[in-house]
Amino acid sequence: MLHPITQQILDLFENNGSSMYGGEEVTQLEHALQCAELARIHYATDELVTAALLHDIGHLLHDLPDDASDNGIDDMHELLGEKYLTQHFKLGAVEPVKLHVQAKRYLCATEPGYHEALSAPSKISLEFQGGVMDQIEVEAFEKNEFYKDAVALRRWDDLAKDPNLVSPPIESFTNAIESSLK
Repeated sequence: MLHPITQQILDLFENNGSSMYGGEEVTQLEHALQCAELARIHYATDELVTAALLHDIGHLLHDLPDDASDNGIDDMHELLGEKYLTQHFKLGAVEPVKLHVQAKRYLCATEPGYHEALSAPSKISLEFQGGVMDQIEVEAFEKNEFYKDAVALRRWDDLAKDPNLVSPPIESFTNAIESSLK
């Protein structure tokens, strides 16, 4: 029998996962599954696989329209996700969720060509998420013990937008979710 929060997460994706992922050509569920599968095939820990699956859960927790970011609205989904997950999950599953938006800002500041490779919707959201980090922000970000996990998650997040990719079912990730619980 699944832990109640695991069932709640499955229900959230079943009820809200068919909404489109921002201006991309995949749904919230497809994006989450692709991201989690990328984490899994890169031998990430269960906590990081769980973070990859749930990194955008904040989008499923608010009532804003799918195109909110296209209209310059920051839904602060990373903070909604952190708040939702903190009470049930280990830090290794929560912190990368909280930091994945900051990781985009970080990579724009530290990796030549990263900004140019972002999708158009990611570039739009970057602007109201704080823009490219300055050196002080970069140094502060690197002090977080989970920053490397957040950067790995961000890279999978960027790749998890393929409308032609068939992912495993969400149920294939329940063991990772359950082992990431407090």
